[in-house]
Amino acid sequence: MYNYKIVEQVKRKQKKSTRLLRKIMLIFAVFFLLLGIMISQGFMLPGFLLVALYFFYDIFSQKEYEYTMEDNTLTIDIILGRRYRRTAHILELNGMIVTAPSAHTAVDAYRKDTGTIKLPKYDYTSYEEGTPYYTMIIIEHSQKIKLLLDLSENMLQTLKKRYPDKVFL
Repeated sequence: MYNYKIVEQVKRKQKKSTRLLRKIMLIFAVFFLLLGIMISQGFMLPGFLLVALYFFYDIFSQKEYEYTMEDNTLTIDIILGRRYRRTAHILELNGMIVTAPSAHTAVDAYRKDTGTIKLPKYDYTSYEEGTPYYTMIIIEHSQKIKLLLDLSENMLQTLKKRYPDKVFL
């Protein structure tokens, strides 16, 4: 009946300390490599290890999420360092219980501190100040899970049309 494909990409905001830590690692790596060249080759190993640590930290500190909603399926991919992609969830939207803003009364029972129902939580939000995020309770592999998502207006309206009794705006 409905044929659509909506793709949205959300970039996670980096912590302030991330840039500082990367600069410090790079400065120490160059310092140890220069000491290895000028004084003793024993300083070369810590320099090379810091360079390797810098590249791994650079990859794992940059996260992006891609939501793909196609027909009745929601796929969430995690992109690390703008290079490496892995699929985190492939969800059938028929198993959705509720989707609502995080402060809505429909998801009160699933809140961390005041809720009565405890579920595994997966956070795929951007942590941007002005961006509202939504809580989706859905069944994955016969288990309820809680997803925190930054859904676009287009995705929300499509979900609302498709599941009017389960989506609250």
